[in-house]
Amino acid sequence: MEILNISPVTFTDGRMLILDQTLLPGETVYQELFTKEDVWDAIYKLKVRGAPAIGVAAGYGLYLSVKDIAADSYEDYYKKFMDVKNYLASSRPTAVNLFWALDRMESALQKFDPKLKKTEEASECKSWEQLFAEIREGLFLEAEKIRLEDEASCRTMGEYGLSLLKPGMGILTHCNAGTIATAKYGTCLAPLYIGQERGYDFKVFADETRPLLQGARLTAWELSQVGIDTTLICDNMASIVMKNGWVDAIVVGCDRMAANGDGANKIGTSGVAILAKEYGIPFYMFVPTSTIDINTKTGKDIHIELREGEEIYKMWYAKSMAPEGIKTYNPAFDVTDAKYITAVITEKGILYPPYEESIAKLFENETRKAE
Repeated sequence: MEILNISPVTFTDGRMLILDQTLLPGETVYQELFTKEDVWDAIYKLKVRGAPAIGVAAGYGLYLSVKDIAADSYEDYYKKFMDVKNYLASSRPTAVNLFWALDRMESALQKFDPKLKKTEEASECKSWEQLFAEIREGLFLEAEKIRLEDEASCRTMGEYGLSLLKPGMGILTHCNAGTIATAKYGTCLAPLYIGQERGYDFKVFADETRPLLQGARLTAWELSQVGIDTTLICDNMASIVMKNGWVDAIVVGCDRMAANGDGANKIGTSGVAILAKEYGIPFYMFVPTSTIDINTKTGKDIHIELREGEEIYKMWYAKSMAPEGIKTYNPAFDVTDAKYITAVITEKGILYPPYEESIAKLFENETRKAE
């Protein structure tokens, strides 16, 4: 199934390109990244955004940043690798996929440690030059795996999500968890694309999602590209749209889910969930398993990124829309309590409350498979 001929992150012929999402919908520009500073800047400034896409960018970005580092031994290289890894990890503290991808890259590097015995990857007989060449190849292949796995994961989530929806439904979504927020297909928008292919004729309401307007700039643009019936609304219009009976289900993404099912997503998501509960509308959160942080007990333990207040009143305006020097509070995310989430859709299946049990069981099953 071909949805959009767009990939938010690519790495071909030694070049890393990211779709600069800050310029959408006015311009479609791919920016080439050259340094670790470029990668950090692209993630922090939301040029690449969405938890899965951040993970893909982190994998490729770490490889790009360390593939030519000068070192004279594995130990020397590992130390410099970790400096870069920790630097990139500081770009977005809430998105767990960032740390997950960086940790995967570190694990890939550790397989080449010459101190390991009886491994094909790490032989004491190899020169540092030979080992370094193999390390570079291994890191690139791991970054590729991260991207390909996410693409397959999103497709599967789309099929699971579509099983919860019916043709002709009105669907409300907040922020952007579409194909440009992932390797491909999206998370919560994946069932909408598959449904479009199968003639489901969904009617979508997209919250604008202040203050960065990912719903207005990205979701509305993305869905319109494939002909999905899309209506843009201000965030504070969600209640009346639900009350009018125009919304049959709500689909949203997630940047980090705690072990108890509390989910952090773009600011405003929790308000949508509370409204959905009031109006009796199912609220579905789409969460790749890489986004579930079983080491975080509840949503109270999730660090919420605070951003510059000028995003609220200056970013999209020719003139300031608030008095100069006004105090601001600009959290990038909020946490939706598990009690408001009807179901959690993962690439491994659909989870239902109580989430502490269903999430734990999911990871227990995955551990058994790995063994």
